[in-house]
Amino acid sequence: MEKTTLPWSGQHVCRVALGTWSMGGWMWGGADERAARATIQRALEIGVDFVDTAPVYGFGLSERLLGEELEALGVRDRVVIATKCGLVWDERQEPWRDSSPASIRREVEASLERLKTSWIDLYLVHWPDEGTPFEETAAALQALVDEGIVRAVGVCNYSVEQMERFRLGGRLDAAQFRYNLFEPANEPLLRYARERGLVSMAYSPLARGLLTGAMRRDQEPTDAARRAPMYHGESYQRHLDAVERLDSLAQARYGRRVIHLAVRWLLDQPGMSVVLWGARRPEQLDAVDGVWGFSLDDDAFREIGKIVSGLEDPR
Repeated sequence: MEKTTLPWSGQHVCRVALGTWSMGGWMWGGADERAARATIQRALEIGVDFVDTAPVYGFGLSERLLGEELEALGVRDRVVIATKCGLVWDERQEPWRDSSPASIRREVEASLERLKTSWIDLYLVHWPDEGTPFEETAAALQALVDEGIVRAVGVCNYSVEQMERFRLGGRLDAAQFRYNLFEPANEPLLRYARERGLVSMAYSPLARGLLTGAMRRDQEPTDAARRAPMYHGESYQRHLDAVERLDSLAQARYGRRVIHLAVRWLLDQPGMSVVLWGARRPEQLDAVDGVWGFSLDDDAFREIGKIVSGLEDPR
């Protein structure tokens, strides 16, 4: 297992973190609480000690399940929790962005209660809210750090320009963004994080399941989380062709599979700190062990680049 050091605390954490969006069920066809609890337990068993969640994941469900499970196991002190603010919802469960100081204060109190904790290790703004000056949002989060409620501050889905504006109002310790072999457009964000000494966190490393090697040609996804063109029609078939070629490369060179190659490609990017591995069932974590013990050389990077070149940007 590989670990990285969190600069704000000196803690050493696994470079693969558990992502909990899907276990909340929102946009994923519902939730299975028993499976979610077993997934959290399994992550801890294999050494994953960093968990990423958010209030909007299941509209409080993912946070609640995580908090209850960590409390039941008595392991809160050895698990780093990253959660988020800035997305709120109404009684119809329709979310919208609100990163105002008043909203952040309400959100952090609700998250602390659901997570059954007195502190949040890393608190991220989920999406940029152009309706609130970024400096005000940053100052509100800095106040939470000063109070000891939050230990570090991050942003998610921000552009480089937006992060620069955010930094004018307070500290910035981490940046989270979507990044994988099929969606590499956010490489400038990784470069920015590396140059500024931020902890970088890549989400959707397996392109929401497409890079696991488990998706079938005759069965396109129907959930709301996978609406992009690469999950449908001719684009879907082209991406599956690439998955097969990547899988053959992984087997021939490393005795691994495409799921391991895709995550290794991220971990070997200069400046990459942590990759979020989303799971809603414990068996979806079985492959984590296979990402350790090998690295990609320049020739492998070139071969991978040839395989994925020409695939259209799915956004």
